[in-house]
Amino acid sequence: MMVDISPKLGSPSTGVVITGGASGLGFASARALAAVGRPVVLWDLNAERAEQAAAEIAAQFDVETLGLRCDVRDLKAITDCAAETLAQMPNIGGLVHCAGVVDQEGLDGLTEESWDCGIAVHLRALPFLIKAFLPELASRPGSAIVAAASINATLGNAINPVYTAGKGGVLSLVRSLADRLAQDGIRINSLSPGQIITPMTRPVVDVLAPGHFEKRILLGRLGEAEEIGRVVRFLLSDEASYITAAQIVVDGGNISSQR
Repeated sequence: MMVDISPKLGSPSTGVVITGGASGLGFASARALAAVGRPVVLWDLNAERAEQAAAEIAAQFDVETLGLRCDVRDLKAITDCAAETLAQMPNIGGLVHCAGVVDQEGLDGLTEESWDCGIAVHLRALPFLIKAFLPELASRPGSAIVAAASINATLGNAINPVYTAGKGGVLSLVRSLADRLAQDGIRINSLSPGQIITPMTRPVVDVLAPGHFEKRILLGRLGEAEEIGRVVRFLLSDEASYITAAQIVVDGGNISSQR
């Protein structure tokens, strides 16, 4: 029997919801998906930015897009935004959870509010996002989910304990969810970026000495958001049809480095 080896980066052709989709890794993922013809729905805390980013992608790639404001810390907002999404684009077969916040005050500056905010955005939102779309995802062959984790889930970093805890939880949660979602033919994987240039990381990079991060990275450079977007696109496609419960590390060799 001949095995089909034709490219499948645009398959399935279902729409994809991306949280934090109006900037950084979320926006790069949306552009990568739109480039192969997949409709994208951009959820972002900033409504104007979500709408503008969706319009930009639609104009560039001629795909169906939607931009919505959604605060993923609010579970009712997740449910409401999912309903609005499905009312306007009833063909969702992919979900990317990229929304994020970074704490930089360390243990000394930790507050109840900063802890609750970080855990709510990175970790608590994920299963409720999936629940909101589960019937739709289960009805679409090839459905898949990507949850953004981080190399900080593995490496020790004193500056951002909330972020580290949330992303570490994502790794464990994805493995648990993969077991349940497989019953409906849905794949889910976590993606752990390294030091990537985004609007969130640029201020940190700019105040540090040149080469601060690069000296540890085996490839000797920071990553580009587009390099993450291409991996997200792959994981959501039928090219990755036998990958689930995995952590995909995209860090230029940071975790593996002994420099």
